[in-house]
Amino acid sequence: MRAVVTFAAGLLLAVGPALAHHSLDAEFDRSKPITVTGTVTKIEWQNPHIWVYVDAKDASGKVVKWQFEGGPPNALRRSGWNRDSLKLGDTATFTGLMARVDANIGKNTAHAEQVTLPGGKKVFAGNAEEAPTK
Repeated sequence: MRAVVTFAAGLLLAVGPALAHHSLDAEFDRSKPITVTGTVTKIEWQNPHIWVYVDAKDASGKVVKWQFEGGPPNALRRSGWNRDSLKLGDTATFTGLMARVDANIGKNTAHAEQVTLPGGKKVFAGNAEEAPTK
């Protein structure tokens, strides 16, 4: 009996993270690509996804606060960048997908697929399983 309980507990621990991960298409709209250039104001480099916060100017010149979700830190390291690739005050360009209005994520939120770092280097910002937008 103890072996069965141990096995069940292990199974729950193994499946839990997979169930907690969200679907990209549930929260972001592939039909709404976006490109935003702005100044980095905050970086959260942690699992399960990084978040980068940016101040960008809209068409009228007003500063708009954006937040971009990226892939997991380990996946981003394998893609060629790390927590020091972006620093507060850097100007960067984010290309990705707008959040769905019905996903309750927030206005001016997007999933970053590619980031153009200071100096012009372009890095993949999403998960390895994701297909880039065309």
